[in-house]
Amino acid sequence: MLMLRAVPRRRVRLPPPPLPPHRSSSRTDIGPGAPNPGGGGGGGRVVPVLAALLGLGAALSYGERRRRAAHAAAAPPSYPRYTREEVGRHRSPKERIWVTHGTDVFDVTDFVELHPGGPDKILLAAGGALEPFWALYAVHGEPHVLELLRQYKVGELSPDEAPPAPNAQDPFAGDPPRHPGLRVNSQKPFNAEPPAELLAERFLTPNELFFTRNHLPVPAVEPGSYRLRVDGPGGRTLSLSLDELRNRFPKHEVTATLQCAGNRRSEMSRVRPVKGLSWDIGAISTARWGGARLRDVLLHAGFPEERGDEWHVCFEGLDADPGGAPYGASIPYGRALSPVADVLLAYEMNGTELPRDHGFPVRVVVPGVVGARSVKWLRRVTVSPAESPSHWQQNDYKGFSPCVDWDTVDYRTAPAIQELPVQSAVTQPRPGAAVPPGELTVKGYAWSGGGREVVRVDVSVDGGRTWNVARLAGDKAPLGRAWAWALWELTVPVTAGTELEIVCKAVDNSYNVQPDSVAPIWNLRGVLSNAWHRVRVSVQG
Repeated sequence: MLMLRAVPRRRVRLPPPPLPPHRSSSRTDIGPGAPNPGGGGGGGRVVPVLAALLGLGAALSYGERRRRAAHAAAAPPSYPRYTREEVGRHRSPKERIWVTHGTDVFDVTDFVELHPGGPDKILLAAGGALEPFWALYAVHGEPHVLELLRQYKVGELSPDEAPPAPNAQDPFAGDPPRHPGLRVNSQKPFNAEPPAELLAERFLTPNELFFTRNHLPVPAVEPGSYRLRVDGPGGRTLSLSLDELRNRFPKHEVTATLQCAGNRRSEMSRVRPVKGLSWDIGAISTARWGGARLRDVLLHAGFPEERGDEWHVCFEGLDADPGGAPYGASIPYGRALSPVADVLLAYEMNGTELPRDHGFPVRVVVPGVVGARSVKWLRRVTVSPAESPSHWQQNDYKGFSPCVDWDTVDYRTAPAIQELPVQSAVTQPRPGAAVPPGELTVKGYAWSGGGREVVRVDVSVDGGRTWNVARLAGDKAPLGRAWAWALWELTVPVTAGTELEIVCKAVDNSYNVQPDSVAPIWNLRGVLSNAWHRVRVSVQG
């Protein structure tokens, strides 16, 4: 969550009045050094700013508000019209930073550096709509924030704008809308991660910013006709509607982090090329899941608590490739039936029904295990003496030695990834940032697979020569059931004009620790990337 901090009183020049309608947003004289067409008004054009636009506690001088309101009532201005494409060209101070709210267009360049949450938060919306970001913090709906925003209006959206008609032949045409703040790694199928600077802002990731890993088009499911098939022993079949799943079995809730096996893959690709989506540090998120325990459903179907041999519980999704093959995965039988493994057939996410991108109406959630086994849009559960025959179980999501390449790889020689290794990353500051001298607060996340608790995060600002111990936030979990990440932060003094290499490494309660470099753990699929995370920044002189 954003922390309120004091903002020094600044005097900020108000934006120029709107350009005449015939002037285009593509002009080159609208940068920060351009003349102000309305800049001859002296002190009446300047207000004291107590806090920032988009931030907490924005306020205005009461007299200035009244003067402007009276002026607006006497002579309503006429604003030029812009397309969303034109607005989208204004994403940096050089081109000016524009945003939209409703059908209005605003130039917020002068407020970027004043934002209490940092300039990076405003820049997430640069060139686009404010609403999806403002919705994350209710304070943005306060009247004084909206009033402050209105002073920076420079135009209106063209009424001719309309979304393109969907292509009926496109198998992805029925995919749901997504939050524009997500950083997209592929559109079809859709795969995206939240902005790294937002990851450690909240313990629970908002549903709309939870990382999305889809392998196939998102299925459209009518909840009234949905049935979950559970193949029981002796050829019996259990068919459950969504209402029956909700009402027949006790609801169980668990807070769990899901992480893609390819999280931080981009770091491996810098060593040698790898195959897969170029995830940064955001293929990981945390939610409070609600649903029926898989254990309860399997016992109801007639399965025993234990099996002598190594059996598996296999899952199939409603998402399928053009040939009709569904996405599938499996977990060991012992984990599925364990009373402490907390495996769910989830129908809720953070207190609401599952979003379509995250498995509506029912998905599997396997805490402590790679996200690939938490099958979405679940249609079938079976028990088998063998793992799922799915491509994603047999020929993907496996780790290999750095010596293995695509000419020598044999997927049969490696076990499927289940529990993931200990992991951590720096979410703030971001690579390449210029930070002010004095005190620097470093933030990040840490997590370990298998329910192992993170007991320590070590942070260095000099590339690993010296270390500090970060402060961990969060409640202590029962032994072996630390399913959720720990958020951490550390404040350190930094000197003007220096270059910093920030490094973090986590330690879990089995004293597993992250390796110091990527090359020894490189593999051709770029999975299990958990070397020390490194972020280089400069301290302003």
